[in-house]
Amino acid sequence: MSSERTEVQVRPGNEGDLEALTDLYNHYVRETPITFDTAIFTPEERRPWLLSHPEDGPYRLMVATGTDSQEILGYATSSPFRAKQAYATSVEVTVYLRPDAGGRGVGTLLYKALFEALSGEDLHRAYAGIAQPNEASVRLHERFGFRHVGTYREVGRKFGRYWDVAWFERDL
Repeated sequence: MSSERTEVQVRPGNEGDLEALTDLYNHYVRETPITFDTAIFTPEERRPWLLSHPEDGPYRLMVATGTDSQEILGYATSSPFRAKQAYATSVEVTVYLRPDAGGRGVGTLLYKALFEALSGEDLHRAYAGIAQPNEASVRLHERFGFRHVGTYREVGRKFGRYWDVAWFERDL
């Protein structure tokens, strides 16, 4: 894994990205506790997720690609925090990077683009749940002004053990 910066372009995600985004996410389903999903997805099963992130509005999908290869290096999303109407001005945000794309500023570029896109929306707070331990994700979120507001202890069970989730918030 190289620590060199990669030439990256960030753009809204689209249906043409579905297979690559599904493959990227499935890596985390199979190999890590970062997501608490435990069964891999087909692209068709992930289509509703992709379609729930249009190019405008509070729920966005930003994709990072290499400028040369156009291969997807990662993505960031904003999604509903909770379903009840009073939560409508809050979003949950997340970043997923291809395993070989970490440490090169890709997550930072994705969050910069995401928060810039959200700046004109009627939003008040962003929340991020980070399965522990995940120091790289904690550092990324703190760099963007997130502060730790609490930890759910042993809230998820995957790979035969329990995992904590630390919750972070930031003003929008």
